[in-house]
Amino acid sequence: MSHKRMPKRKAAIAVGGVAALGAAALLLPNAMASQDKSGTNAAGTLGTARTLKASDASGLAAQVQKILGDTFAGSYYDSAKQQLVVNVVNGDSNTIVQAKNAGAVVRQVNNSTKALKSAAATLKTKATIPGTSWAVDPRTDKILVSADSTVTGAKWNRLQSTVQSLGSGMATLKKSAGKFSTFVAGGDAIFAQTQQGGVRCSLGFNVTASDGSPAFLTAGHCGVAAKAWSDSQNGQPIATVDQAKFPGNDFSLVKYNDKTTQTSSTVNAGNGQTVQITKAADATVGETVFRMGSTTGLHNGQVTGLDATVNFASETVPGGTDTVNGLIQTNVCAEAGDSGGSLFTQDGSAVGLTSGGSGDCTSGGETFFQPVTAALQATGATLGNGGNGGGAGGQSSSSAAPSASASDPSGAGGQSGSSADPSASATDPSASATDPSGSGAGNQSGSGAGDQSGTGTGDPSGSGSSASGSGSAGDGSSLTATR
Repeated sequence: MSHKRMPKRKAAIAVGGVAALGAAALLLPNAMASQDKSGTNAAGTLGTARTLKASDASGLAAQVQKILGDTFAGSYYDSAKQQLVVNVVNGDSNTIVQAKNAGAVVRQVNNSTKALKSAAATLKTKATIPGTSWAVDPRTDKILVSADSTVTGAKWNRLQSTVQSLGSGMATLKKSAGKFSTFVAGGDAIFAQTQQGGVRCSLGFNVTASDGSPAFLTAGHCGVAAKAWSDSQNGQPIATVDQAKFPGNDFSLVKYNDKTTQTSSTVNAGNGQTVQITKAADATVGETVFRMGSTTGLHNGQVTGLDATVNFASETVPGGTDTVNGLIQTNVCAEAGDSGGSLFTQDGSAVGLTSGGSGDCTSGGETFFQPVTAALQATGATLGNGGNGGGAGGQSSSSAAPSASASDPSGAGGQSGSSADPSASATDPSASATDPSGSGAGNQSGSGAGDQSGTGTGDPSGSGSSASGSGSAGDGSSLTATR
């Protein structure tokens, strides 16, 4: 990972830092997507259903939710048909017709949003066990509950009993071969030193703090682990943590020490390519997303659940649990060192920050992400150089020196590369992150949940993209702590 210093750090760590792809139009053709092959088809009359991009699905979902009111029971994007599917419980014919006229595919389901939330609350009360996670899957109209390899004996019996108590058709329980852990390592790497050793994370997205200072977002467990961060393994600190939240949430706001630092609103996609980030957006179940990390590079897959809860085994409190709520669940792989890295869409929307998961990028995995919109709202930061959180700030990469991009482990940082397709470097062969064996909720910091020191290599079974995908595809914004 090479970082050339520019006068007054005119082009400091860019979330990429090479030639930018305006709309990332070429992301998909060459990417090896980990698509969800279960493909639940929506039952319902297609009629007036609109064909739309995944990035437009959340807006339509919000519109239809207002129409349906309490009968709305979730939605997801059918990528095969490019349509929004909306779940309805006991909806009257008039509102259903309005929802269809708005452009959604409507299907009747059994579980209401209220019932699903109540079930999740029961899980929280009775089954907050290290190594477990749950999230609502609108495609099945159930809560998907996962347990990693550490949940055995009495703990497994307790979890199984709790799921059964929710009633038939309310939840699905699956066993993961891996271990849920945080992965402190990522795309374009940044480094820190702690009493326990070196920490490496990935920079997520460059932002402007509420006081106008240049800054970036990364994982909260990285910010809790260390305060001072460098863009080279043994270099001097260039940024200091201003805010860090973990557990509960998983985000940090890190301010550049040099207030004259000029940043770029791009994500490094490897091979001299970057993706221009133009706005922040909420995730939609079923949409295709891309993840960049310093350990495994560029990988992609689909959003499989929202508002997920993950219970990491605490590394600071023996026998304790570090619970993180409100996460985005995906079948994208990740590995140790990818923590804090960027999750984004083909059209340049910033979606999430790598938190944790299980599995790897050889056999497949499951990874959870902190929503960017929530992190921006909580910290008061805006994307780019003063853009609003909803998406201004997509500065041209020409404003940032390629070499200034967050340290790329492969040393690809200083390329002037053309605006090629970042996904061309995506190397997720397994990609179907629904591999139960790779479903752990590991923290991308690379070792157990919350091990901020990140000195280890993380859970071997942990999710993460294969190290073979590392290199040029480091996410300029991701923080990676090698544990």
